[in-house]
Amino acid sequence: MASTRDTLTKEYVTGEIVVEWEPRLCYHSKNCVRSLPQVFEESRRPWVKVDAATADEVEAAVARCPSGALRTRRPGVPTAKRRQPPEFRASANGPLLVSGGVRIVDAEGNVLYEGEKAALCRCGGSGNKPFCDGTHEKIGFRG
Repeated sequence: MASTRDTLTKEYVTGEIVVEWEPRLCYHSKNCVRSLPQVFEESRRPWVKVDAATADEVEAAVARCPSGALRTRRPGVPTAKRRQPPEFRASANGPLLVSGGVRIVDAEGNVLYEGEKAALCRCGGSGNKPFCDGTHEKIGFRG
């Protein structure tokens, strides 16, 4: 049975930009926090303060999210479909990073996720398979 975390997407909005966060995809790389700490602060609630930087700065920080858990869109601007070729990259001691029109389907043919990026578990320890949840750091995965 799916948990609320499985389907939850939070939105943080200004007049210029919307940041979407899908927790089930996040493995806590902290790229967003390192790149724009005034906007992304793990200990604050809400943890995203989208109006603490320009829309361009927020968009650039979100683009560094390797898992696709963070996404942006501009209100009133149609979202263009990206045509990137598929790429699969094993991160150092971490997840398999997939980009370029990702579609993940379970054994029964159900679509689990569609988007531009995903981080898939390589250590076998994720509690959110097939997605990485950061367990690799806790168990000392090397690969």
